[in-house]
Amino acid sequence: MSDIIDVEPVDSERAQSLKTVGWVSYILHLIVAVGAVLPGTQPGVALLIVALIIDLVKKSDAEGTWQASHFSWRIRTVIWAAVLYLVTLPLWLLFFVPGWIAWGLISIWFLYRIVKGMVRMNASQPMPD
Repeated sequence: MSDIIDVEPVDSERAQSLKTVGWVSYILHLIVAVGAVLPGTQPGVALLIVALIIDLVKKSDAEGTWQASHFSWRIRTVIWAAVLYLVTLPLWLLFFVPGWIAWGLISIWFLYRIVKGMVRMNASQPMPD
């Protein structure tokens, strides 16, 4: 595992700002992830889209810091989850149970990745590649 170090000095105000943005994004992702796992509590994709836009807009501000890996982690998580949901969508149309199982597993995976990111963000650690 390679350690990511800041390649440019980051003032504490900027670092704190990036961390705040990261926490807002993680919380939005967490709300969506928990909603996806618990039946009947899905808050909708609107929060996920807001979180994704925040990450896409602010990602460049984090370049050269350990926090950049968190922006990439969240963006990749959303993209992969979307692809997996779309690929397994026909299971819902053809058979209810396989679609429910597939989407349940994807939702658990999504929740796992968000919680893992939050734990590492709390410890001020970058995400692994």
